Amino acid sequence: MDKKIDFKKYTEFVDAVTSDASTDFLALSDRLVELDEKGANIERLLTGFVGMTAESAEGLDLVKKLVFQNKEWNPEIREHLVKECGDVCFYLAEAFIALNISLEEVIQKNIEKLSARYPNGCFESFYSENRQKGDV
Repeated sequence: MDKKIDFKKYTEFVDAVTSDASTDFLALSDRLVELDEKGANIERLLTGFVGMTAESAEGLDLVKKLVFQNKEWNPEIREHLVKECGDVCFYLAEAFIALNISLEEVIQKNIEKLSARYPNGCFESFYSENRQKGDV
């Protein structure tokens, strides 16, 4: 059963379910001001998380080429990946500044989260796929 997709209707649907802050500059500006007034440090959060995503994508693109496009592993590729890791660290620090938290605190919270998720202290697919409420 072939069903024809009406791309125009789809784009209208997407437009209808998209937030005002994503479609209107003044709504976005108002939202940024609101978040700033609540202490979100939104400019640092954006810098940090957009930067981590972009730099991670650069590293992932290189790994993709290694795995799927037969790019040769060599010291230069390794060094390039190390530099991308450094760039991710830079933006991670931006996020930590925005959240007023230290690396040690983040790691401790991660240990607590994973310890609760994996009660036997080791990876189990069941717990990975069947998480408790609030486990993000």
